[in-house]
Amino acid sequence: MPRKPSLKQLGAQTPLPASPEAALLERVPNPHPDTRYVARFTVPEFTSLCPITGQPDFAHLVIDYVPNRWLVESKSLKLYLGAFRNHGAFHEDCTVGIGLRLKTLLAPRWLRIAGYWFPRGGIPIDVFWQSGRAPVGVWVPETGVPPYRGRG
Repeated sequence: MPRKPSLKQLGAQTPLPASPEAALLERVPNPHPDTRYVARFTVPEFTSLCPITGQPDFAHLVIDYVPNRWLVESKSLKLYLGAFRNHGAFHEDCTVGIGLRLKTLLAPRWLRIAGYWFPRGGIPIDVFWQSGRAPVGVWVPETGVPPYRGRG
């Protein structure tokens, strides 16, 4: 029987972190490290703050990765992403920063993040980042998020 990872947040009442920097992202061993597959997290209600006006920004995030030795523990990811609610940063900084932090934590075979941001000043901003090419032979589905079309 594999040893259970020592997780600090799973199974415990955990308050929302004060900031993304203060958030504890945790990982667990991948039970299938020799199998190439895509794990996806869809975050349809992501929020952060405009760093200039302090007004809320909203996005639909899609995070895909091909694990290597580690998986992100989903409760810690939820708390980390929730910590952006009081964090002021531009769309590009939020999207790319999340991708880079996950890449550092997990050392995945591949990772991508798509940030579909709702309009600010009448202009939607979509931000996409990936760590390189997807491994050969891995099925990576489309994100499934249509481009912003307004009321049309």
